[in-house]
Amino acid sequence: MFRSFFLNRRWFLWSILGSALILLATWYKVMLDVEINEWFGGFYNLIQKALATPGSVAFGEYFGYLLTFGHVAGTFVLIAVALDWFIKHYIFRWRTAMNDFYMAHWEQLRHIEGASQRVQEDTMRFARIMESLGVSFMRSVLTLLAFLPILWALSSHVKVLPWVGEVSHALVYVAILFALAGTVLMAVVGIRLPGLEFHNQRVEAAYRKELVHGEDDASRAAPPTVAQLFGEVRQNYFRLFFHYLYFDIAKWSYLQFSVLVPYLALGPTLVAGAITLGTMQQIIRAFGKVQESFQYLVTSWSTIVELMSVYKRLRAFESRIQDGPVGEPAATGS
Repeated sequence: MFRSFFLNRRWFLWSILGSALILLATWYKVMLDVEINEWFGGFYNLIQKALATPGSVAFGEYFGYLLTFGHVAGTFVLIAVALDWFIKHYIFRWRTAMNDFYMAHWEQLRHIEGASQRVQEDTMRFARIMESLGVSFMRSVLTLLAFLPILWALSSHVKVLPWVGEVSHALVYVAILFALAGTVLMAVVGIRLPGLEFHNQRVEAAYRKELVHGEDDASRAAPPTVAQLFGEVRQNYFRLFFHYLYFDIAKWSYLQFSVLVPYLALGPTLVAGAITLGTMQQIIRAFGKVQESFQYLVTSWSTIVELMSVYKRLRAFESRIQDGPVGEPAATGS
């Protein structure tokens, strides 16, 4: 899954330089997001001034702020579109490298049950998941690196936490502790999901294999056999549905409550009138970015479960490949 792409000279430009380009472009997007966060502070302070003292803000000044946002947001959109386009090509090259590697060992793999599914469907699913999960992980890390110092600095305005008292740089600790609690919660309530997803693919593969054999052999895919195999599929899906039910209850309850957390933490500060509207907006947005980065495992747990299932199947598939030199696979496109 990895050495066929990252340790293959043929894919050097895509795997190494492509990864570096994605990293730099993602960091630039984060920096634009930081600039937007600073814009919110000035803009909402301007609104507060205009509402408090009518006529103190000229329309030209107000409109100038909107133009500034339009420039930054427009640049963000262009970078985001170009980056997403490049990532799709990058991920497909990764899938191509995996496909070529497996086909180069096809004589060793072709007799494994579900070999065709591993080469076609699992590599496709692996590429699709890595496109969303891998890039979001990189973005979360870079966002954390950019916004954590900002939240640390803005936390100097917040001296007191409700029910706790005085805490230096309190918002940073609140974000970390709340995200950690959510991660532990998701790990506990979702502990059975990876195994069930892995088993789900096994019963699906068995059902599909019998139907495929039934296309060419009239003695296969008899109604009793098909009913038994589909019954196993149904049983596993119903078990999955049950476990996802309480998992989703815990996940969405946690995420909905997380919206209130920064406002609860800011309660004493807001009641005391210690910060301006613009500063509050900066704090709320920076807190949200930091919390979102720390909550990566919470929001992505379902996708991580699917990736773990695909990874386990491909690792079991690759374990059948004997070590030894293999010729360069034929090129299948750039």
